[in-house]
Amino acid sequence: MSSEREYVTAHQDDLYADLEAWVRIPSISADPGHADDVAASAAWLAEALRRTGFPTVEIWPTAGAPAVYAEWPSAEPDAPVALVYGHHDVQPVDPPELWEHPPFEPTRVEGPHGTELHGRGASDDKGVLIVHLLGLRAHLAATGRDTPAVTVKILVEGEEESGSPHFEALLAEKADRLSCDVVVVSDTGMAAPDVPSAVTAMRGLADAEITLRGPAVDLHSGSFGGAVPNPLHAMAELIARLHDDQGRVTLPGFYDRVRPLSDRERELMGRVPFDEQKWLTGPAASRATYGEAGFSTLERTGARPTAEVNGMWGGYTGPGHKTIIPAEAHAKVTFRLVSDQRPEDIGPMLQTWVRANVPAGIEAEVHTPPGGVAPCASDLDSPHMDALLSAIGQAFDTAPEDVLLTREGGSGPEAAITGALGAPLLFLGVGLPTDRIHSPNERVLLPMLSRGAEAAAHLWRELAGRRR
Repeated sequence: MSSEREYVTAHQDDLYADLEAWVRIPSISADPGHADDVAASAAWLAEALRRTGFPTVEIWPTAGAPAVYAEWPSAEPDAPVALVYGHHDVQPVDPPELWEHPPFEPTRVEGPHGTELHGRGASDDKGVLIVHLLGLRAHLAATGRDTPAVTVKILVEGEEESGSPHFEALLAEKADRLSCDVVVVSDTGMAAPDVPSAVTAMRGLADAEITLRGPAVDLHSGSFGGAVPNPLHAMAELIARLHDDQGRVTLPGFYDRVRPLSDRERELMGRVPFDEQKWLTGPAASRATYGEAGFSTLERTGARPTAEVNGMWGGYTGPGHKTIIPAEAHAKVTFRLVSDQRPEDIGPMLQTWVRANVPAGIEAEVHTPPGGVAPCASDLDSPHMDALLSAIGQAFDTAPEDVLLTREGGSGPEAAITGALGAPLLFLGVGLPTDRIHSPNERVLLPMLSRGAEAAAHLWRELAGRRR
């Protein structure tokens, strides 16, 4: 047993107790009614970082929710500088009636792989992030140092679950303070409890809302049906045309910038154990797979771009019947993007495509918010990646070359961070596909947090061994 593991094992109850205290704070950034709770979450984290030993801890206000910054300089003048990124806000809990335990009353439950902690934010991202507090203490104890072997900076934002609307402005304002050699993102997971792995890429995101207008007012469907265009019919036909019979997105130019998967990348993804049937009946909760022909399910969810309809509405949806032709129909659509695609390109593509695919008598409006999220990826051949794989391997008792490489299908502000700071990315997260993040009954596997704390402790030593 390594000294890092000995320390983590001896103090893991501190980690679990801290997480339970943090989960009790309902830091829902999407709900203005929880603004005080988001501020309380930032204050709690700031105090926890001071208690850990960080000599510099600050709460950074933004035009929205506050972020937390901490810094612990290394005494070594040429030590690398690592910036840890995460977020302290959480998703709403709706629908509350589906929770087995109150979402902000953390509850321990014995599961097939060990003790689970249930509660909103237990995994995403409070649990995955908080491992760094114990991990840094374990690093100091194991190495006998008073300061870390690398300068550790931590930036934890409060609006990631709301799209990080003020984060890029904060990065620009604080770029000098945040300067670093490598960014360590702790907002991801691993393939399975017994499968040590590292995320190497995250997809980007672009979103849009489509409105189709027909008659100036709702019309009687008996008097006017079959004689004027129905916006809901037009929307249904439009959405049906968004994919072809091979599951490919039909926007002209959509795939022009997509970087193809290399043979090496496909081989690495193919090494990840994946039971499709268990995935369907478990986290996917679905009856069948679907997607772009010619790619595996893991490739579709992590390495290929997608278009998804998030919601459609219009007309009458109350009890009973209201026999009308509605005046309007609406749909919300999001696009997940992969390497080399740009979110700013998607809006014009969609507008052109919608105009070409609506029938006469239907007026179309496509609203595409500015910004979006760019895709990002790690350099598989960098010394930083070698350090990460070595750290994970030590924590999970396996060789670095046996740590599997995965891709995250979700999106976050990681590309904005690297663009602002010019530093490469590493992903160190220990969530699991079964953690039910963004869903009722979110949970985290506590033994995974202990492993994550140990991996973080090893990472600082490994990075120091690869000095600038």
